[in-house]
Amino acid sequence: MSIEIKVPELPESVADATIASWYKQVGDSIQADEVLLDLETDKVILEVPVVKSGIIREIRHQVGDTVTAGQVLAVLDDSADVSASAPAEKPQPQESTDKPRQENRAVPVGAMSPSVRKLIAENNIDATQIKGSGKNGRILKQDVEDYLKHRQENRGVEETPARPAAETAPAASSGERVQASTSTAAFTAAPVIDESQRLERRVPMTRLRARIAERLLQSQHEAAMLTTFNEVNMKPVMELRKKYREAFEKKFGVRLGLMSFFVQASVEALKRFPEVNASIDGNDIVYHGYYDIGVAVSGPNGLVVPILRDADIMSIADIEKGIIDFAERARDNRLAIEDITGGTFTISNGGVFGSMLSTPIINPPQSAILGMHNITERAMVVDGEIVALPVMYLALSYDHRLIDGKSAVQFLVTIKQLLEDPSRILLGV
Repeated sequence: MSIEIKVPELPESVADATIASWYKQVGDSIQADEVLLDLETDKVILEVPVVKSGIIREIRHQVGDTVTAGQVLAVLDDSADVSASAPAEKPQPQESTDKPRQENRAVPVGAMSPSVRKLIAENNIDATQIKGSGKNGRILKQDVEDYLKHRQENRGVEETPARPAAETAPAASSGERVQASTSTAAFTAAPVIDESQRLERRVPMTRLRARIAERLLQSQHEAAMLTTFNEVNMKPVMELRKKYREAFEKKFGVRLGLMSFFVQASVEALKRFPEVNASIDGNDIVYHGYYDIGVAVSGPNGLVVPILRDADIMSIADIEKGIIDFAERARDNRLAIEDITGGTFTISNGGVFGSMLSTPIINPPQSAILGMHNITERAMVVDGEIVALPVMYLALSYDHRLIDGKSAVQFLVTIKQLLEDPSRILLGV
């Protein structure tokens, strides 16, 4: 019986999707729950698995095509004999007798994350040659990167005895040299490029990057955005972390970071200044009675903001576990739409990349965003004496249509006070 594989229902805010990659071709067999293709939306990458085993009889759209919910992507024949119809293995390259033949391991494609499959496809790697270090032998991104590094090192060893192509080939123009070098086999030397050349590369913008650009422009065009700054002495928080780091990690199995302190301080400040936790909807102001905090994390395709739901009832351990989980799933392109939808307030930490100071852009329809930066020892006056203390600059960008300057400044001062005396967070004062 023929089964149509269709584009799944897309979230309300997503109109269409682009086919990012196919993992099977016409005539290939596929097992139930194995991923057939990836769809890239302007928010996340969606994996499309099949519900039954069978043979791919038809593929109706190619990589790069734009599709909408309900469109037929492929046709699967579930009545065919999967084992009998499986395509024959590609012949292995001839190997010399003095090299041991490597075992050909079957690596299920569906067991690899989209980012791993993409990296393998881009570098034309045979996945059976990679030893996975993940659970049940699953191939991780680090495994692929280690394999590429090892392959590059081996290339350098094999190429050393040979004379460079520029010495053995007849003289040619720089353009001819580049063309010849880029079309040779994988183990040839890198192309010799004339320094006078002005090279450029044009690639289409990914849907996620295009969406980020659209949202940033929307924020700047539709909000009366203003930024206020302050500085915070991080010594009390750092001493608290140092004192309880080992006990915390032993009990909860997670590292005690800085972000959880900022999340809890932000929630307490939002309770005192509800307009910062509100949003504008037409001519109405919507005051949210919950605290869904977005934490910006960097993924392979750009910045994403997963949401910590009901952060006001989360413990510090829960927050740290949630952030680590989001970071890992963002790295592997495994975030779901519901993970990044909504949010009443956002925290962005440019300090992990070395940023000293910045003006973060509001994530609409939210009305404010807190920017963290790097911690550097700076001179501060304490009780009339100049001392060196670990200081972080904080930035709060806010929508001036809803939040007055006084409220914004007091909100940021509240966060400063809570962080400089963390016991305030526990006592709520």
